[in-house]
Amino acid sequence: MALSNDFIKQKLQERFGQQVKNFEEPFGMLTFEAPKELNLEVLQFLYNDKELGFQFLTDLTAVHYPAYAEREIAVVYHLHNLIENCRIRFKVFTAIQQPDINTATGLFSSSNWQEREAFDFYGVNFVGHPNLKRIMNVEEMDYFPLRKEYPLEDQSRIDKDDEMFGRGGSFGFGDTATERKLGTIPSAEKE
Repeated sequence: MALSNDFIKQKLQERFGQQVKNFEEPFGMLTFEAPKELNLEVLQFLYNDKELGFQFLTDLTAVHYPAYAEREIAVVYHLHNLIENCRIRFKVFTAIQQPDINTATGLFSSSNWQEREAFDFYGVNFVGHPNLKRIMNVEEMDYFPLRKEYPLEDQSRIDKDDEMFGRGGSFGFGDTATERKLGTIPSAEKE
């Protein structure tokens, strides 16, 4: 039996009811979310159910959504049924003030390293993780670099001013209306 997105959705709703929600299919991949307290129950169900069999954790990552009040951090699981060659995406959200999510290391060994990476870059605290520590950044860092809390560039640097690269600015570089007024557009372009 080939797994379909509708069948997976039906099985999840039969087991969890309205607790699983926001079903989407971007590029054909079933995506859904559940409360963070249910992350292990949902993962265990997807793993153990004979018809679903999502027993391979392809990826686990985090995303920072600063505009989502009380759910700024998303933990995203990509799961794969190797027999049916079917992939799904499962999300749980948490508040940035207390980004606690239960660890999936008891179910997927590969989540050990992936959870450490999500902790290192986003500050997600995976409760019950056997060795949650930074793996790429120094321990002394008191921030999480992939959160969208800091400007990408120093805004005071004048060499990064858009007008220096022909993208508008006070001199009108790249602004054809201003250039027409100043008469700086070559005659062939004026017509």
